[in-house]
Amino acid sequence: MKKLFIGSLSANTKEQELRDLFSEFGTVRSCNLIMDVFSGQCKGFGFIEMEGHEARAAIAGLNGKEFNGKSIKVNFETPKPGGRGGRRR
Repeated sequence: MKKLFIGSLSANTKEQELRDLFSEFGTVRSCNLIMDVFSGQCKGFGFIEMEGHEARAAIAGLNGKEFNGKSIKVNFETPKPGGRGGRRR
C-alpha cells in the first residue's frame, strides 16, 4: 500500500471528485482531503492510498494535469523529519 500526496488542489474540490479521478488508475483504499475547519473548503491538498503499481500509474497519469482549473501535483508522500510537528522543548 502506498500513500500519495496530492497538492495544488482547488478550494472547491470535493473528496468524491478526487476519489473518482484516482479510481481510473485502480482501487482507492482511502481518501483524505484536508479541509479548513472554519470555511469547510479544501486547504489545497490531500492524501490517497492505493496499491504500489496503481499508485505509480496514477502519478504518471495525473502529475501536472489540470483538475478543477488547477494543475495538480501528485507524488509519493514523504514524511516530514521530526515526526508529527508541534513545539519541541
